[in-house]
This record gives sequence, C-alpha cells and structure tokens, in this order.
Amino acid sequence: MGEPRVRFWFDWTRARCQDNSVTDPEREKRWAELFDQLDLNKDGRIDLNELRTGLAAWGVRGDVEEIVRVSDTNHDGQLDFEEFTQYLLEHEKELRLMFRNLDRNNDGHIDVGEIQLSLRNLGVDVSVEQASRILQSMDKDGTMTIDWKEWRDHFLFNPLHNLEEIAHHWKHAMMLDIGEHLTVPDEFSERERRSGLVWRQLMAGAMAGAVSRTGTAPLDRLKVFLQVHGSSGVSLWIGLRGMVQEGGIRSLWRGNGINVLKIAPESAIKFMAYEQIKWVLRGCREGGTLRVQERFLAGSLAGATAQTIIYPMEVLKTRLTLRKTGQYAGMVDCAKQILQKEGVRAFYRGYMPNTLGIIPYAGIDLAVYETLKNAWLQRYCKGSADPGILVLLGCGTVSSTCGQLASYPLALIRTRMQAQASTGGGPQLSMVGQFKHIVSHEGVPGLYRGIAPNFLKVIPAVSISYVVYEHMKKVLGVGS
Repeated sequence: MGEPRVRFWFDWTRARCQDNSVTDPEREKRWAELFDQLDLNKDGRIDLNELRTGLAAWGVRGDVEEIVRVSDTNHDGQLDFEEFTQYLLEHEKELRLMFRNLDRNNDGHIDVGEIQLSLRNLGVDVSVEQASRILQSMDKDGTMTIDWKEWRDHFLFNPLHNLEEIAHHWKHAMMLDIGEHLTVPDEFSERERRSGLVWRQLMAGAMAGAVSRTGTAPLDRLKVFLQVHGSSGVSLWIGLRGMVQEGGIRSLWRGNGINVLKIAPESAIKFMAYEQIKWVLRGCREGGTLRVQERFLAGSLAGATAQTIIYPMEVLKTRLTLRKTGQYAGMVDCAKQILQKEGVRAFYRGYMPNTLGIIPYAGIDLAVYETLKNAWLQRYCKGSADPGILVLLGCGTVSSTCGQLASYPLALIRTRMQAQASTGGGPQLSMVGQFKHIVSHEGVPGLYRGIAPNFLKVIPAVSISYVVYEHMKKVLGVGS
C-alpha cells in the first residue's frame, strides 16, 4: 500500500520542482519574445496568417487552425497576448505530463528505449532504428536523449494533448495511388483497428485514387492504346486526336469507370492480406516489426492476392478502354460478351506477366524510395527524421518511375494478352510468345510502347492524389 503513495509523492514533488525550475519572470519573458516574433504587423494580435508564416519561418509544422480554435476565447479569429500565454501555459502542462510519463527512470531525459517501450504500451510497435529516428528529430544537442526543453520546444506549437496523439503523430503514414499499384498501408495498432481509423484511412486513399485516376484517365487510355496499337507508328498527339475523332471528348475517359470501381476492393483485400501475411512472417517474434525485406515480401504477396481476386476487372478495364463506339453497352454487357465468346479463362488473360510484374515494381519502388529518403536526410537534414512532404513526394515519384521502368515490359505484355480477342486478326499468343513477337517485329523499344504518357501522368497523379488524400483525411477525422 505504501509504494504507490511514495511513487505519487515523488512524482508530484518532482513535477513541482520542474515547473518551478523556470521562474515566472523568465517564462513570461520567453513567451513575450515568442509573441513579438509572431506578431508580424505589431498590432498586439496574432492572426492565422501571422501564426502560419511565423511557424513556417522557424521550420515548425503546427496545426495553426487548431491552436487558434482552442485559444481564441473571444472568438475574434486572433490571439491577443493573454490568449497566447494561456495556450502556452495549458499546453506546457500537458507536455510536462507526457514527458514525465515517457521518462520511465526519472532521470530528466528520454532515451530510445523509453520511446520504444512507451509506444509498445500504446499498441504501436517500432524498431530500435525507428525509435532512434524519432528521438533524433527532437535531439538538438546530439546527446541521443531528449531533455524537457527539447521536448517542449519541439511540441510547443503542435496541439497534441496526450501520448496516443503523439504516437499517431510519430507514426504518420501516407498512401498515394498513381493508378498502377496501390501502396500497402503502414502497420496499424490494434487500438487503431478497433477505432475504425484503418477503414477511414483506406476510404481517404480510395477517394484520392478515384479523383487522381479520373484526372489522368486520358493519359491512361492513350497509354493502353499505344501499348496495343503502337506498332503502327502512332504518336501521342495522333493517338489522342484519333480517339477524339472516333468517339468525341468523352471517349478519352473510356474504361475509367471500372478503373475507379476496383480501387476500394483492391485496397481492402490488399490490406487484409497484408495483415495476415505479416502475422505469418512474424512467427514467434510477438510484437516485433517487419524488416525491410519482410515488408517487401509481405507487400508483394498481398498485391498478388488482391490482383488474383480482382483481375477480371483489370481485363474488363482494358477491353472497355480499347472499345470502339457502340461495341459494348456497358460493363455488364462487356462481361457477358467476353464470357459467351471466349469463356471464363479470358478473364485471366495476362495474369502471369501481371503477377510477375508486381515483384520488380514493389521491390525497386521500396528500395529506391528508402535510399533516396535516407540520402536526403543524411545530407540535408541531419538529426531529423522528417524530410518534409515535398521531398517525400519527390522520392515517391522517382521510386515509382524506376519501378515502372523495370516492370513496364511485363505490363505491356499483360495488356496485349488482355486485348488479344478484341483487336482481332492476330494470333492468340502466350506470355513468352508475346515477348518474342514484340522483339522480333518491333525490337526492344517495342517493349516500352506507351511509356511516355505513363510517365507524363505520374506527377499530376501523385499531386492530385496527395491533395485529395489530405483533404479527405480532415473530412473523415483522420489525424496526421
């Protein structure tokens, strides 16, 4: 009975000592200097733009809308000095409590082991390397520990109110869909799964993918058109003009409906498969995280599982993309005609090159992304685990491009096999037969027909997907 009371008294006494370690005049002076720096027009008030500009100049990424919302007691959309200091006072109290909870051995510093243990207690498994990166993003003096000042300064303008929010902040994940391969979601804790966060995040990703694919559908249709008919010397402009002349402007979006429709089931299947495969790979390492090579394997297998189940939709998408005006009444009519004329096996034409293409794409995409991100951190952001969103988008674009370069010949062979019956007149070739036919008739460059519009759509697709994804996360209540 005595030990909890002793522990409570020690914590309370220690907290009082720490809170009084900075005298009120010193603290008020520091707050006054912060207010003066943020009050850009010197009118005695800080508005949203001033707060956003000031924090950006300091390299701080805080939620300025949330700060103003919780601090603006008179609801005038601005913060006077009293409101500003009240926010800092309350937030520093919350930060002090979180710091004490993380500081397990009560030495006034947080180390890697304490970060790892605290996150594990919250249901978030991180490796030593990941915990080290989290620590380095706050460790300003290079001691590989975080003292109270470093902790306070790092989170002072980030309105996180408890350790669960801090953990989610550290574990921020981004899922972007550029129309070819949906990324595998990051690992989620049991608490996040129970709260429905996973499905809200998947929904946000699906919505982002739908808008992104719709925005770049003309380039996607041109890519498929060139993959199948490229041997006749069709250029980008001639291909676009020919499609418009044949079916009007709306024809540029043929096949987009089913391309959007398959996002949600593919995302859900891939996520569920990934979770099961991850559990098998972990084995007896309960609570352990997957190594890079294990995540690659799990992602590849999850992708193959999802593709196996939704592959008939891929065939329908190709047929609908290539259809001429009046050829099919819609998706259902297209499926009926394929079933009646070619049989069930037609829905899995090109399955083998499609599945084989997942492995080089996923492997190279993951390897290049991690290499570029780590190289940037080591060269330009030493001591930080966050390179910034523009760098992450750049790394993602380059890694995706490299992955597509490696897997593109298999994607082209897949498309040709899917389209064989609809083009008419040509031989029904196998994967190897298609490869030999393309190389013998078109040369090695023939394996890359249509890659130009494929590359052209990467940057707009990633940009659209990111903007919509971030907006949908706010709408659905998914924190970053």
